[in-house]
Amino acid sequence: MQIAPNTVVYIHYKLTDDQGELLDSSEGQEPLAYIHGMGNIIRGLEAALTGRKTGDVLSVRVEPEDGYGERDPDLLQVVPVSAFEGVDEVVAGMRFHAEAQDGSVQEVTVVDVSDGDVTLDGNHPMAGVVLNFEVHVTDVREATPEELDHGHVHGAGGHHH
Repeated sequence: MQIAPNTVVYIHYKLTDDQGELLDSSEGQEPLAYIHGMGNIIRGLEAALTGRKTGDVLSVRVEPEDGYGERDPDLLQVVPVSAFEGVDEVVAGMRFHAEAQDGSVQEVTVVDVSDGDVTLDGNHPMAGVVLNFEVHVTDVREATPEELDHGHVHGAGGHHH
């Protein structure tokens, strides 16, 4: 069966940046399971997998615009350290969930702490990064009506209710 919209796809993958640094991998874990065509994975990888089948192995280069987007300097914000009430010490690298102006929840990363101010970055950690995937398609099957209704895979490698 070929990968097409509304199929459940199981993949093992290794993700590196252009410098060869390992960013993520499914090694030692269950394969990643997702429903193709539902936006469950980044656009560039999903497009490269369309039409593939069980057993296929491929290398995929995903540019930032088809991955996590370009870095947006408007997503940098400086706030007073007093905004972190209840946190003993705020240090670079910490991640927090913050409420955005539109009321949505956004993950932010502390990039600097100095002179009583904290610089937060609301960009995805992989924004602006070229992503290089080594992918092995381990299985492809039709999604069940319940999976399509819920928008995610059930069972092994997927969501358990």
